[in-house]
Amino acid sequence: MPRWLWWTPLALLVICLGVWGFRWGWIAATITETDVISTYAAQYVAQAGGNARLTDCTARPGERAGVWIVVRCVQKPALRYDYAVDRFGRLLDISADPDRPGAPQT
Repeated sequence: MPRWLWWTPLALLVICLGVWGFRWGWIAATITETDVISTYAAQYVAQAGGNARLTDCTARPGERAGVWIVVRCVQKPALRYDYAVDRFGRLLDISADPDRPGAPQT
C-alpha cells in the first residue's frame, strides 16, 4: 500500500477542521447587532402573539460571561422576555418576568 494513502485520512481531517474553523470565523466576523435584534424580535412576535410588535424590543450589552447581547422585549402590561445571545447569534437563555400572567416557564 502506498505511503500517501496512510496520510490521506489525516489530510482530510485537517481540511475539514480548517473549513469548519473558517465558517465559525466568518459567522463571528459578519454577524451584526441588528441581525441578532431582528431575529429575536421576530421570535418574540411569534411567541407572544396578540399585540406584540417588533418595536417592543430593545437590546443592551450582556453582563454575564459569554453573553454578547441581551434583547429585551416588553409588551405592556402582559409580558417581558429577555433573550441572552452569544457572539455567534446562538440563544443562551430566555427569561421572562415570572410575576406576569402568561409568562413562559424558564
